[in-house]
Amino acid sequence: MHPLTQAAPSTRTPLYRRAPSQGGFTLIELLTVIAIILVMMGILGPALIGLKKSGDITKAAADISGVLQNARTYATANNTYVWVGFFEEDITTSATPATQGTGRVVLSTVASKDGTMIYPSNITTTTTLATSSLLQVGKLVKIDNMHLKKATAGNATFPIGSGTGVTLDTRPYVNTNGSPVWQIGDIDTGTGTTLAQFQYPLGGTTQYTFKTAIQFSPRGEARLNDITQSLQPILEIGLQPTHGTTVDANNKNVAAIQITGIAGNVKIYRR
Repeated sequence: MHPLTQAAPSTRTPLYRRAPSQGGFTLIELLTVIAIILVMMGILGPALIGLKKSGDITKAAADISGVLQNARTYATANNTYVWVGFFEEDITTSATPATQGTGRVVLSTVASKDGTMIYPSNITTTTTLATSSLLQVGKLVKIDNMHLKKATAGNATFPIGSGTGVTLDTRPYVNTNGSPVWQIGDIDTGTGTTLAQFQYPLGGTTQYTFKTAIQFSPRGEARLNDITQSLQPILEIGLQPTHGTTVDANNKNVAAIQITGIAGNVKIYRR
């Protein structure tokens, strides 16, 4: 190259280029974002908890409804008697036999093997149905943080239906000519002592004794407990959420599951 000749400038892109300087978040900006997140959590938290509880009781009602419908279908399809037992136990214990209490609803379904009612129609004393005469239908169902609840007059959270509509508050009135309310709830045995009882499991050490049940006949009729109870237009199972063994008395996320005595139709009522 001639000494006076200058080399042409290079057109190649350099392998490394210094990135322009970028500023980060300041401490004040970060604290502001954190504060906004905390405020939003405080606002949305109760709403999300409420949605979860609502979902829990909706699922519980659907599970019980499914058990009842399956039991009736089994009774009519197999021309036999079927019992769906209800038990509420103390959710904090795991004793054998189970401790009656609050917080966990337990259901068991059994059927007569030979199609008979097993116990006599003139039954007058408490009888435990012979396990050798029964067949377990499906699995034991357990629903945690749930309470079997009777609706009561004047109860703003869980009232008796007025019979004037199709909402929870106006659902069919479960009462006939001033007779006892035909409901399952509050740990008792409904309208009286259940004379025909059954146990779970069907053999071995007894874990549960079901003293409250809905009995389905081969025709699909539903009775509360046993044949000594008259056939009613409607039976009802009430549900109310709990925190462990404490019933959430002010929580309006309640459900009423009604089943017609003759046709065995099941319907859920929710707010």
